[in-house]
Amino acid sequence: MNKAVSSAKLTMFEASPSKTPSKMGIFTMMGICIGLVIVQGAMISAIQGIGIGGLGFIAALICAFVLAQFNAMSFAELSLMFPQEGTLATYTKKAIGHFPAIVSVFAGYVVVAVLALPVEMILVDAMLDKLMPGVFPAKVVPLVILGVLCVTNLIGANVFAKVQNSLAFILVAALVLVGICAVTGVSEPHPHLTGETVTWSFDGIADGSFIGLIALAMWLMVGVEFICPMVNEVKSPMKNIPRAMHWSLLLIFLIFLAFSYGASQYLNVHELIDGSIPYLDYVQAVFGKAGLAIATLMGLAATCSTVNTILASIPKMMHGMAEEKQAFPIFKAVNRFNAPWVGIVTIAVCTSIPFLLVDMDSLIVLVIAATTSWLLAYIIAHIDVMVLRSRLPEQHRPYRTPFYPIPQIVGIIAMAYVALNNSPSPEMTHLVFAITGGILALISAITVVWVKFYMKRGLFTPDMD
Repeated sequence: MNKAVSSAKLTMFEASPSKTPSKMGIFTMMGICIGLVIVQGAMISAIQGIGIGGLGFIAALICAFVLAQFNAMSFAELSLMFPQEGTLATYTKKAIGHFPAIVSVFAGYVVVAVLALPVEMILVDAMLDKLMPGVFPAKVVPLVILGVLCVTNLIGANVFAKVQNSLAFILVAALVLVGICAVTGVSEPHPHLTGETVTWSFDGIADGSFIGLIALAMWLMVGVEFICPMVNEVKSPMKNIPRAMHWSLLLIFLIFLAFSYGASQYLNVHELIDGSIPYLDYVQAVFGKAGLAIATLMGLAATCSTVNTILASIPKMMHGMAEEKQAFPIFKAVNRFNAPWVGIVTIAVCTSIPFLLVDMDSLIVLVIAATTSWLLAYIIAHIDVMVLRSRLPEQHRPYRTPFYPIPQIVGIIAMAYVALNNSPSPEMTHLVFAITGGILALISAITVVWVKFYMKRGLFTPDMD
C-alpha cells in the first residue's frame, strides 16, 4: 500500500509542471534562499562576531555552515516526500501529529516574520536618514516598500520571480564587491587602525571558547528552507530544491567570510561591536564618500528581498495549512493570479502594526525571543525525518539525507544549544526565555482548542491523509 501511495504521489509530483506554464529556475530559487538569509541583521551580526571572536568566529561560522547544511538536508528530504505547500505543518502532522505541526509553523515562522520584518524596516529608515537627512518623512519609505511588494506578490509568482532575481543580483553583487575590495584594499588602502584590533590567534579555538559564538554565527545561516513552500512552482524540484539550499548556503558562507574578514581590516574592535549600524561605517571606510550610497543600496536590497520572500512563502504555508484545516479557512482564498491574497494582506498588515507602534530596542528583544521558536521548528523537522524513516521505510524519497541519522541527531543537539545561548547578554536571557515561553504557551493553548474541538483530532496522533 505504501508503494502504491508513493507511486501516486510521485506521478502527481512529476505531472505538476504541465499545470503551471511558468516555473522558477535554480537561480530564482537561490535568490529566494539568499534573499531571506542575508538581511541587515545578519550583516550586523557578522561584523560584531568578527569583532568579538576574530579567528574563533570564523571557526564558529564554519560550524554554523555545517549545521545549516544538516537543516537543509532534513527539509529537502521532507519536502520532496510530501510535495505540498504546507511544508513543516504537512510533514509534522504525518510524523507526530497536528498539535506540534501547527505550533511549529505559527511559532517558528509566522510570529518570527511579523516581528523580524519591522526591525529591517526600521534599519531602512535609519540608513536613509543618514544618507539624506530630513528628505523623507519617518517610516514612510519602508511602508511604501511593503505596499509595493505586497502588490507584486498579489500579481503572482512570475512577477515575484522577476523582482526577486533583480533584488538578489543587486544584493549579492554589492556584498561580493564590498568583500573583494575590503580584503584586497583595492579601493581604499587598509588603514593603520588605532585602539584594540581583531585578534587572529588560535587561542579561542584551542580552548574551545569559539563554541560560544556558534549561536551568533547560526543566525547568518538560517532560512533557506523558505524555498520549500514553493515546491510546486519550481522547475525540477526533486533535483533543484536540494541544490538551491546547499549551493545557497555555500555562497552565503563565502560572502560572509569575506565580508566579516574585510571589516576587520578597516574597523577596530570598538567600532565593530558597538556601532549602531556598523556596516555603514565599514562600507564608507572601504569606498570613501560613495560608501554610504553603496551601503544604503545593500540595506535596501536586503530588506526588499527579505520582505518579498516572506510575503511569497509564509502565506503559502498558511494556505496549505488551511487546506489541511490547520488554519482559518479564509486563508485558502486565492485571487485570479492564484496568489493566496488573504495571507499576503494579513502578513503585510500584521508587520505594519509593530513597525508603527514599537521602538527598535523593544523589537530586538521580541525578535530574539521569537527566533528561539524558529530553532524549535528545526528540531521538529529533524525529528520528523527520524520518525518517518521508522514509520514509512518504503516511502519514496527523491532525496535521502546522507549519513543518516547523524545530521539529525547532531542537528537536534546543536539547535537546542543555540536556543539556550541565543541571548546577546546574560541579563537579557531571563526576559528572552519569559517572552519565548509566553509566545509558545499562547500559541499552544489556542492550538489545543483548535485541534481538539475544531479538527476533532488527537494532539499527537499522526495523520497520513
